[in-house]
Amino acid sequence: MNAAQLQIAVGSLRGIAEEMGTALIHSALSPNIKERRDCSTALFDPEGRLVIQAEHIPVHLGALPATVAAVREHEPGPGEVWIVNDPFAGGSHLPDITLVSPIHVDGALAGYAASRAHHADVGGMAPASMPADSTELHQEGLILPPARLDDDLIALVAANSRAPEERRGDLRAQLAVHRLAERRISELGVARWREACREVWAYAERRTRSALAELPDGRHEAEETVEAAEGDLLIRAAVEIDGDGVRIDFEGSAPQHRGNLNCPLAVTRSACCFVIRVLTDPEAPASGGAYAPIEVAAPCGSLVNAVRPAAVAAGNVETSSRIADCLFRAFGRAQGQGTMNNLTLGSPSFTYYETVGGGQGGSPEGDGPSGVHVAMSNTLNTPVEALEAAYPLRVKRYALRDGSGGGGRHAGGDGVVRAITALERCEGSILSDRRRHAPRGADGGGHGARGRNLVNGQEVGPKARLELEPGDTVTIETPGGGGYGRLP
Repeated sequence: MNAAQLQIAVGSLRGIAEEMGTALIHSALSPNIKERRDCSTALFDPEGRLVIQAEHIPVHLGALPATVAAVREHEPGPGEVWIVNDPFAGGSHLPDITLVSPIHVDGALAGYAASRAHHADVGGMAPASMPADSTELHQEGLILPPARLDDDLIALVAANSRAPEERRGDLRAQLAVHRLAERRISELGVARWREACREVWAYAERRTRSALAELPDGRHEAEETVEAAEGDLLIRAAVEIDGDGVRIDFEGSAPQHRGNLNCPLAVTRSACCFVIRVLTDPEAPASGGAYAPIEVAAPCGSLVNAVRPAAVAAGNVETSSRIADCLFRAFGRAQGQGTMNNLTLGSPSFTYYETVGGGQGGSPEGDGPSGVHVAMSNTLNTPVEALEAAYPLRVKRYALRDGSGGGGRHAGGDGVVRAITALERCEGSILSDRRRHAPRGADGGGHGARGRNLVNGQEVGPKARLELEPGDTVTIETPGGGGYGRLP
């Protein structure tokens, strides 16, 4: 392909993946997908290599190749759609349900389509399936190893959810997206599709290797903490750049956690791929080729490479964010809020889940933005009107947390204050971080403010279970980003 043809190929594949994501958002039933956009879509070649992904949720997309590999072991046939959420079979955490389908055109396997969406409840010990105190995977919800999806299995998933109609609606929205992918690839034609897959993958790899080669060879090390209820857990990373490749080793990180802060290796790899993409060539196509130069090693049975039956609800959202911060620190970058500030509230009649934005770190290019989801999350907030229409909750306050960003030549962004009042009795969980340790600035920049969680004005810890009566208010004050550079 010449340069013009290559850009057409990139645009064609990206267009299909983005259209899949848009269709899923517009057809989903739950506010968590249609408003927060907590979902991702991607396309794979016949060998199961990630060809292109829509620019959705980083923690979803870097892990999807492991999901497709798990499904391919079962040799899925034409017309089939497979479902999986098992974190130890390519999933991330149980609320993230992934569908994978082989795409056949004129009887030949062209590739695979994948969609991952966070379903607001899949059963388990707490509403919204994100308990603060789970100690094994079975407590977190229904576990789905790779299986063919049909009406009976949809009914099974719905029966295990506190919001069965949402599960049916969201799963059928995902199914529709896979039929859309099949039509679009068929319209493109098998020959053009296969050529585009090869060329886009190779192009993304060339661009990333070229950017890595411009960085000085050497070893970078850093440590970070994850704030468990019983104390801090260590993440240690060593990053070695050698020519046009990079190796990231987590030797020395904490052992597997007895709670739910554990990461499957696929999630840890997602965080590594995200950071390297940010630091090298973020404009390269979002293809597996961009991740080909990255090697990740992590001790088996550790916090960042957990084994069954470890609980993982918070590992996917919180530990992944701390891994990203650890790697940014190794490269001398200011840190963002470093947490997703997960809040779940629910009862037998409703389940609400949300992550809350905060401050991004300043950088050599400028100030960090305020009130955004950073690092491994890329969702939106649930609009106040949609939240209050869907749930027995009232948003009492939603505002920027002025002055929470770290100072410096380029200031860190400010966090957010989000206060929600329960209108009926419910229970909930908070999974957050950066409540004990502030996001660090870099090159002389100041640290961002630590976050705070409050119930009726009384502070609670970074990981907490809640019991709320009508009129009780939960307030999440999210961290600000670290500043970059000393003031003149």
